Amino acid sequence: MRAVGFTANLPASDPGALLDLDLPEPGVPTGRDLLVRVRAVSVNPRDAKSRLALPASPEKPVVAGYDASGVVEAAGPEATLFRPGDEVFYAGTLDRPGSNAEWQLVDERIVGRKPASLDHKQAASLPLTALTAWEMLFDRLQVPRGGGEGTALLMLGGAGGVPSVAIQLTRRLTGLTVIASASRPESAAWVRDLGAHHVVDHLQPLAAQVKALGVGPVRYVFSTHTDARAWAEIGKLIAPQGRFGLIDDPEPLDLRLVKFKSVSIHWEAMFTRPMFRTDDMVRQHEILDEVAALVDAGALRATAAQDFGPMNAANLLRAHAAVEAGGTVGKIVLGGFLP
Repeated sequence: MRAVGFTANLPASDPGALLDLDLPEPGVPTGRDLLVRVRAVSVNPRDAKSRLALPASPEKPVVAGYDASGVVEAAGPEATLFRPGDEVFYAGTLDRPGSNAEWQLVDERIVGRKPASLDHKQAASLPLTALTAWEMLFDRLQVPRGGGEGTALLMLGGAGGVPSVAIQLTRRLTGLTVIASASRPESAAWVRDLGAHHVVDHLQPLAAQVKALGVGPVRYVFSTHTDARAWAEIGKLIAPQGRFGLIDDPEPLDLRLVKFKSVSIHWEAMFTRPMFRTDDMVRQHEILDEVAALVDAGALRATAAQDFGPMNAANLLRAHAAVEAGGTVGKIVLGGFLP
């Protein structure tokens, strides 16, 4: 089986950071696993973090990769949601071999029906970001579906992969006013096109910009890039009894800044359900099916913005380097291995 992986934790500037590998096929699926032939993937910051952190050696190479779209080739004896031939998309998990390979075993409870209106590359741009955005908005922050009029959500880092989906979901499924942050003309145009009502510059003080909008209380703040400066601004602008959610790994924050506002803090890690095999793990299947239905109804669009060609070590390493450099708009996608 062809795959791309790593045998050492090397920077993206090192040509040997990712390698073309020939590995055994995953084998026959058991339990609720599906054997999927991977047709396309997308690249997230998590991919680069795994390359730099997961233990690897020449004897035990690691194949990472999370977002994928493909076709079910075989299903385990306990699988009930999918059959061979079904087109699917999913985001995988941290504790199993990843999607940067021709074949992958994945539990059907974290797999969704691929949107029929998208090709595999477009579909691969969505799972990890859609799950992260959906879980943060509706499970963690408990944004009211179909409600929220008169209040606002501030989405920090608006042009990234997760915010690009969160903006759309908030516009389509709630009545909240959406404020997105962006610092460049192209990223500001991107978030407006996705549906943001207002755009603020996260390189400038946020509280004054948000106040000048006159949109009412900012009950919800969703941050993908959190530092002490941004946190101080959030403490000023967030409404009393507001909800703050984050997905990045900031240095310790002084939570006392929001004590007297009784603000609640919410972490979102998309891998929690599959890694801990939670009782509601199948919820990710349900969310992805809802996302597919929204896409096929024209209410949600894929966020694939750059196509880096077919899967191989050189192309994937270019994608890792671009993600690590920051400033990408939307998602980078790659096709499967060429015949």
